[in-house]
Amino acid sequence: MSARIFSPAKTAMQSGKGKTGYWILEFDPEVPRKIDPLMGYTTSRDMKSQIRLSFETKEEAIAYAERNGLSYRVQEPKEIKRRQISYSDNFRYDRRTPWTH
Repeated sequence: MSARIFSPAKTAMQSGKGKTGYWILEFDPEVPRKIDPLMGYTTSRDMKSQIRLSFETKEEAIAYAERNGLSYRVQEPKEIKRRQISYSDNFRYDRRTPWTH
């Protein structure tokens, strides 16, 4: 039984960093998903795929996995690079790219 430990990224509906910074332990699927022939739903007999445990820190999630004998992998979050731009740069005399209209 293996698990994945990760910190979720902010959703597209968020502009700030609220409700981020926590860590989730999620079990890897043991049985592949199947398509139900009658309704077309995707189903699985794997009940552990529904479990998502949240932790305050990465170390707590790792300690939980080691305490329960789970093999795990840690996915580090990607760093966000923000470009500093200014509205007044649109009207600068020495623009790098000229107006296109």
